[in-house]
Parts: sequence; structure tokens; C-alpha cells
Amino acid sequence: MKKSKFVLGAVVGAALGLLFAPKKGSETRKELGNKLQELFEKAKEIDVEEVKENLESKIKEIQEELKDLDKEKVLKLAKEKSKKLLEKSEELIKKAKKSGKPIIEDLSKKVKESVVKVSKEIIKKLEEK
Repeated sequence: MKKSKFVLGAVVGAALGLLFAPKKGSETRKELGNKLQELFEKAKEIDVEEVKENLESKIKEIQEELKDLDKEKVLKLAKEKSKKLLEKSEELIKKAKKSGKPIIEDLSKKVKESVVKVSKEIIKKLEEK
């Protein structure tokens, strides 16, 4: 990768140098031909496999970062939804108490317990991954 950057820098530098040099056209063309030949020789030295491996490595690294980002979003969303479910189950218990019916109150408490249990299991699984 360093060689390819070097070659690119050399091309740009040579082109700028030739464009701003106060020389005759024939001298500039000759010098340009020599510089192009030098650059062609240096380009032959670039290790294509090295460049390919570097690109593949970067792609894999980016893919892993994206996977982690997705997991973080899912975990955050699961926690938010779990919190909302818990709040709703507590509201249900309050309404059941107001109605004065012990059976509904007991069912509401069981719903809350289930919400807490399932939420914890889901969050735990997401955090493990």
C-alpha cells in the first residue's frame, strides 16, 4: 500500500514539476518521457497481492464494526421495550387493585413477573452475542 501511495505521489509531483518548469517543449517532453519510464518501473514493483490483502482486511474490519453496531442497536432497543413492558404491567397491577378484584390483581402480577423474566433472558442473550 505504501508503494502505491508513493507512486501516486511521484506522479503528481512529477507532473507539477514539469508543468511549472521554465524549459523548452522538447526538453520537457524528453524529461516527461524519462519520468514516465521511471514511474512505470516503480509501478512494476507494486505488490498487487499486498494491496489486495490490505483491502480485504479493511473490508472485514468494517464488516465486524457494522455487526457490533447492529448488536448495540438491538440491545438498546430490547432494553427500551423491556422497560416499557414493565411500566405497562405495573399500570395493569394498579388498575387491578383499583377494581378490587384479587384474581385480576394476581394475574397482573404474574404478567409482570413474566415480563421481567423474559426481558432479562432476552437482554442476557443479546449481551452474550
